Amino acid sequence: MRIVVAAVGRFGGPRAKSAPARALFEDYARRIAFPIELKEVEEKRPLSATELKTREGALLLAAIPKGATVVALDADGRTLTSVQFARHLGGWRDHGVKDLAFVIGGADGLDRQLLDRAQLVLSLGPMTWPHLLVRVLLAEQIYRAQCILSGHPYHRD
Repeated sequence: MRIVVAAVGRFGGPRAKSAPARALFEDYARRIAFPIELKEVEEKRPLSATELKTREGALLLAAIPKGATVVALDADGRTLTSVQFARHLGGWRDHGVKDLAFVIGGADGLDRQLLDRAQLVLSLGPMTWPHLLVRVLLAEQIYRAQCILSGHPYHRD
């Protein structure tokens, strides 16, 4: 199973303020046994909030593989424990899902067309997180799920 993380915005260059977040994401990504790819999209034209959200949705949809199982990260999504998330990941793996795509929207959230396309709408909790940090949290949870599924002691109940 291949994992794609499609996200609005960019980590920036090696000297950018986001370098520590990028390093953390890459650290967890290296630990994940599944091939994982980060696809960053960005609309640079000045658009109204509504137009921008629609455009970002189209860019994210274009970044995910055709036929992928889609997980949309959204504040109004379901909250899962790490064990429940691991069960979802293991189920997709065991049912032969070829491509699993996680999508992270911009500051105004995800477009309705993308939310409707998702098999799971997932929330990382009621707090608001910086979008660059969400990538790190997601990568850590994917790694944690892998450890839970393999019986590795990284996760403790």
